[in-house]
Amino acid sequence: MTNIETREVNYMAGNQEIKLSPSIVQQFITKGNGQITMTEAVNFMQLCRYAELNPFLNEAYLIKFGQNPAQMVTSKEALLKRASRQPDYKGMESGIVVLAGDEVRIKKGQLLYPNERLLGGWAEVYRSDFEKPVYVEVGFDEYDTGKSTWKKMPANMINKVAEAAALRRAYPETLGALYTEEEPSVHELKEVVEVTEKSETTAVLLDGFNKNASEVKEVAEDDESIELELELG
Repeated sequence: MTNIETREVNYMAGNQEIKLSPSIVQQFITKGNGQITMTEAVNFMQLCRYAELNPFLNEAYLIKFGQNPAQMVTSKEALLKRASRQPDYKGMESGIVVLAGDEVRIKKGQLLYPNERLLGGWAEVYRSDFEKPVYVEVGFDEYDTGKSTWKKMPANMINKVAEAAALRRAYPETLGALYTEEEPSVHELKEVVEVTEKSETTAVLLDGFNKNASEVKEVAEDDESIELELELG
């Protein structure tokens, strides 16, 4: 439900009632140094409502730097939750593609042996109403940023990209606009954002923001891992 006058959105995500407003999105859910526009906030709120995402569990958030357009990020787990709600969803398999000597191997899982070179990732989504599964392969060289977790866990990262791509292709009407933090354009933005939420602060936010502004601010200021300045007016 959307309140036109206050631009608030109320909906259920799982068993949790979620309340969002442009102010809440800017102060608690947007990462980066930019000020989101009303249009960006409303679009984010409506997409979360439509996809039944809980941004306070990091299922979705916005990244905004300067005057650049805000970018919405979703977790792979959120895509899986959304897909699993579809009555025709019958599961997914995935893995990596490697070169071992002169042989190309398609493997399940993300274990890369010392004698193998990582070529890419693959994923297969099964739908009961499709004769064949939706199959996707993605090339490692096309996605690798060479930074952060891409350098530390390349097989895991490319596998997640393949899974997200396969889920979007299998359900374009419900997942087509949702991109994960592992995908390079999003991941490069995320690298410069240092925001870590602890359970106590998250619990306060999930409580429906019934506490007054000073109480919420006091909790956040006590948590040294929070790098947000709350200006609730």
